[in-house]
Amino acid sequence: MKKISILVFVLLIGLTNLAQNKKWTLEEAVAYALENNISIKQSELDLKLTEIQKDDAIGSFLPNLNGNSSLTSNTGANINPVTNTFTNSTFTSLSMGFQTNVTLFNGLRNLRELQRAKLAQVAGQYNLGKIKDDIALFVANAYLQVLFNKENLKNIQAQNQITLEQLNRTNELVDAGVVPRGDLLEIKSTSASEEQRIIVAENQIKIALISLAQTLLIKDYENFEIVDVDYEIPISSISEQSVYDIIAKAKQVRFETKIADQNLILAKKDLQIARGAYYPTINGFAGYNTRWADNDFFGRNFTTQLYENDGTFYGLQLNVPVFNGLAVRNNVRRSKINIERAALQKDQAELDVEANVFQAYTDVKGALKAYEAALVAVEAQKQAYEYSQSRFDVGFLNAFDFSQSKLRLENAQSEVIRTKYDYIFKLKVLELYFGIKLY
Repeated sequence: MKKISILVFVLLIGLTNLAQNKKWTLEEAVAYALENNISIKQSELDLKLTEIQKDDAIGSFLPNLNGNSSLTSNTGANINPVTNTFTNSTFTSLSMGFQTNVTLFNGLRNLRELQRAKLAQVAGQYNLGKIKDDIALFVANAYLQVLFNKENLKNIQAQNQITLEQLNRTNELVDAGVVPRGDLLEIKSTSASEEQRIIVAENQIKIALISLAQTLLIKDYENFEIVDVDYEIPISSISEQSVYDIIAKAKQVRFETKIADQNLILAKKDLQIARGAYYPTINGFAGYNTRWADNDFFGRNFTTQLYENDGTFYGLQLNVPVFNGLAVRNNVRRSKINIERAALQKDQAELDVEANVFQAYTDVKGALKAYEAALVAVEAQKQAYEYSQSRFDVGFLNAFDFSQSKLRLENAQSEVIRTKYDYIFKLKVLELYFGIKLY
């Protein structure tokens, strides 16, 4: 028993360490968010409601069936429900039955309601898709921010390592009398400044990780970590596409335009439903009833009375709308206005997609140029730094100017990292407009 307890304990420790050591990939983070995000869950509930609305619409075609029963005690002069005569005595009577009703015609409103319910279900699916796209993009942005901060930290740490090596070299030059002791103090100051930036960069990583964990609804901030990989510039031909081709594709695949199209269709369907109230309504009905009384003059028992006093009925009911306080007319007018509003919203959605695609396309082009310019700048700063280092080593450059050259190189390297991840994210945005999913 003791051995089993020890084995279980060891397994639990192993599982705990496995959970704590898990590192999330971008794909895993996006998939987890799509499964657990509250907004997505709410949209999924809305989609379930549209299924119930469709069932309601189907139910309007079916007949209803209702039973009724009444037990009455009478004193004094009352009509005997069995003999249909006045009886001046105390007696108890029972009546019961059932009735069914079915709508035969109501201006096709039940048919239109079913069609509308199906359209609303499609609109709900589009809305869910849009929320998923938004969440996926939000998670990707948060994930890339963590990667940027991590690479930025590595860059500062690498520069600090160079500074520490330079500190040792400078100390030797001071002892040799090549450079003044003030240069050594300047290098120490640079190292201290870099150590401060390392602390700030480490905190920025923690903050970015917490932000990503909160996006994923993960509360174990201390153990949350992502896969530490260096994302390279992805190969994509999307920027080679014509912006107008991307716009045309976006209007076909983006959920914003699909939702707007569906809302216009729904508005037109609402107008058909509203006009249906102008037409007469025809209902069919049928029923069965029977009666019993305890003062039956013929002395018939309970079962016999129910059998001999039963009856059936059936028929049609016609309702013709003549005047209803302008309610139907005003509903039709409102529906027409809603169609106009939905049409304008559709136009606006298309304009928004055009503007967003143009913006995303321009952002990608600009981000790529900024990244390429940053690569050129960092190469120039490397050469400038190497030249400054060679002059500093022989005493032709003071420590302050040398530190400034090193700082410019560090800033240029940081700019390469920033522009790289800025380009990657903006490229993902443009690809999303072209129908290339993140999930």
